[in-house]
Amino acid sequence: MRKSPTLASALISRSLASVSGGGSADAVHRRFLQVALYGSSSGAASGCRYGSRRWFTPLLDSLGGSSSRVAPLALVGAFCASAAATSLSQEVYAKEPPPPEVVPKDVVLYQYEACPFCNKVKAFLDYYDIPYKVVEVNPLSKKEIKWSDYKKVPILVVDGEQLVDSSDIIDKMGEKILQERRTNVKLEDDEEKKWRRWVDSHLVHVLSPNIYRNTSEALESFDYITSNGNFSFTERIAVKYAGAAAMYFVSKNLKKKYNITDERQALYDAAETWVDALNGREFLGGSKPNLADLAVFGVLRPIRYLRSGRDMVEQTRIGEWYTKMENTIGDSSRIKA
Repeated sequence: MRKSPTLASALISRSLASVSGGGSADAVHRRFLQVALYGSSSGAASGCRYGSRRWFTPLLDSLGGSSSRVAPLALVGAFCASAAATSLSQEVYAKEPPPPEVVPKDVVLYQYEACPFCNKVKAFLDYYDIPYKVVEVNPLSKKEIKWSDYKKVPILVVDGEQLVDSSDIIDKMGEKILQERRTNVKLEDDEEKKWRRWVDSHLVHVLSPNIYRNTSEALESFDYITSNGNFSFTERIAVKYAGAAAMYFVSKNLKKKYNITDERQALYDAAETWVDALNGREFLGGSKPNLADLAVFGVLRPIRYLRSGRDMVEQTRIGEWYTKMENTIGDSSRIKA
């Protein structure tokens, strides 16, 4: 587990430095409060970055000039305790990269940016800090994977070995990098296996009818795809409009195939089903995500900030779990190709 200096230790170190440097007691109290109030307001991942400092400026001014030291020290104690608790929580959710000797040297993912199966693989790679390159495949020509007999994505090439099918990719990568960690545990317990199957057999099938529910949402999705892909201007226009039109009609067929009458309600029901499965736990894996958590998060990640994903978070209880997953996985381990 990776360690990082806690906010509490930073507070103490700064204050001791001030004292040893001859600062007054009042200055020390003020510094404690400045660090605690200003330094603890950073947002998580791409979330809350903004906050107002104006509400506590009078507090700092009054305490900084006060001869009484009880209130400032009491506040410092409270902030330190809060910081320590926050740090402990972050350690529980910290990623645990595998030993360097088992990490593959060259990993390349052939993908569509908005493909749920591709994002499931990326969630696994990101969580375990496996560096990987990405090749965005043109969904119309598929020229980037002409070399492969397998004509779908994701394709993961690991030190020259081709792996296909998202669940098989994760199983084989798990065998490569998680052997020592799972020596005394079954590769998957029954619950984890059950919910991984649910992701592939149910959850992914309610996504397309929602992403491509109407022409505006279809265009929104393909605008996201082409903005993140390596396309020329002409390809971008062709993929955006031809792809959106094609997927709009495909989604209608999928809706009929899987007997979905109300696509939004089906998405909401799936989200609530997952929250019920957590049964009050932080993650399905307990204090840390397991492969089922990574699978659900991965397939939902490409829709999270589209209209369908925003609706899902607003209308169901899944937002809290999703945010915890987003913060736990943190920055992508993707590297430039």
